[in-house]
Amino acid sequence: MKKLLLLLVGVVIGIAGTYYYLSTNQNLEEMTKPKGLITPAEIKALDQAYNSRHTIISDSLIKTPDNRSSWYSLEEIESYITYAKQQADSLGYTLDGLRLYAGAYPDTKEGPGLMTMFFVPTGSKNVSEGSVLPTLQGGGNDIGDADGLNKGGDGSPPSANYPQ
Repeated sequence: MKKLLLLLVGVVIGIAGTYYYLSTNQNLEEMTKPKGLITPAEIKALDQAYNSRHTIISDSLIKTPDNRSSWYSLEEIESYITYAKQQADSLGYTLDGLRLYAGAYPDTKEGPGLMTMFFVPTGSKNVSEGSVLPTLQGGGNDIGDADGLNKGGDGSPPSANYPQ
């Protein structure tokens, strides 16, 4: 009976110690901030600085309020990144990023084409390991034969400023 009691006490102490170690260890890990972060105040300043351009586009060129933003779900973006990596690899590239372009849909009989934002994969061409020539091609070049990601959701309303 005494051995069973000591075994149970040992198990309880082991579980408590493991729980304490894991919970404090997770709290010690600090999230690394990505490069290029901007504050909400900087976001507002960029948004406001774009107002005059947006007004010219909306009032002078297309005569209707144009889109100010595009929205993509995390699932869409994560799925696209996985797809882009696979496609880049099959095309002989190493994916190193995504470039975001501003575009516009063509005008139709129903009205002018509104602005959109779309992603294009970027990367560098894979070079054979046995090559004598050094790789001069840097990263960040558009992969011209790869599929892009478009058709994000518009703002609500499309011409809404930050924040929505």
